[in-house]
Amino acid sequence: MTKKSKNPHRVPPRIIKRPSPNARPPDGEYVPVDTAKAVAFGMSIVQQMKAEKPEAIRPVFIVGSEVPIPGGATEAEDTLAVTKPEAFLDTVNTYTRVWTEEGVGEGMKDVIAVVVQPGVEFGDEQVFDYNSEAAKELCAMLKDYPDFCFEGHSTDYQTPKCLYDMVTDGIAILKVGPALTFGLREALFALSKMEAELVPAEERANFIDVLEETMLANPGNWAKHYHGDERQLALCRKYSYSDRARYYIGQPIVVEAMNKLFENLRSYPIPMNMLHQYMPLSYNKVRAGELKLDPRELAMDGVAQFMADYEQAV
Repeated sequence: MTKKSKNPHRVPPRIIKRPSPNARPPDGEYVPVDTAKAVAFGMSIVQQMKAEKPEAIRPVFIVGSEVPIPGGATEAEDTLAVTKPEAFLDTVNTYTRVWTEEGVGEGMKDVIAVVVQPGVEFGDEQVFDYNSEAAKELCAMLKDYPDFCFEGHSTDYQTPKCLYDMVTDGIAILKVGPALTFGLREALFALSKMEAELVPAEERANFIDVLEETMLANPGNWAKHYHGDERQLALCRKYSYSDRARYYIGQPIVVEAMNKLFENLRSYPIPMNMLHQYMPLSYNKVRAGELKLDPRELAMDGVAQFMADYEQAV
């Protein structure tokens, strides 16, 4: 049973329509064939390198096609399927056979990981946490393939324990992306809120407003990804886990506002008690002498906080 949302503006979740991680495409061998060509090219480059540098390291490969939608799900999901053991076996056997037929069978010795769906994903407001029990059968397959590990995509926003469990279970390559820019955006918003309290109105960078105006003027990178009425869309542009705002952070007008924000908060320094209000984790680092009380350093710490979870996991 679906609970009624207390937010009247929120659009009810819809089940996303996309292939199961256990479904094979009708022409399911096109990926191994294409990668076989890439392997052949890579091996030719390695041979050339070894002629000049005998100590040159051979490349390693990650195979598989269990790659989710970039940047997270575009709609809310009700369930998430874990790759079945037989689908993993089919992937390995198909690559082995096709690469051998294409004359690059030796390349399988350099495969270190297979991409799988271990049961993690995120959307605008939703995160599917890793469940070791749900992935137990899949991860048990690694006992028969001791030279392999798994690569998991969309591991953004997993808890430190979930990340640690994934690595422990053999999902040793963790792909992350939007969480890092989400952390940057979150820190920049906190700095902008402090600017509003410290800096005279006529001098403010108004970073949040500049970013919003830029996204509205150029909707191509978010319009197809966010759903709902105008209020819900506005919330998504700012706070969605998929963080489509990351495509705008590097635009000149946004960078200019960011730099002005930093300059303003150097001219009007942030009091420690206010820092605690808006950025308590960074506050602790500043108190401990681990982080400089500088607006740019504080912004980058928003990224570092997410990175620390991955460092602890591995």
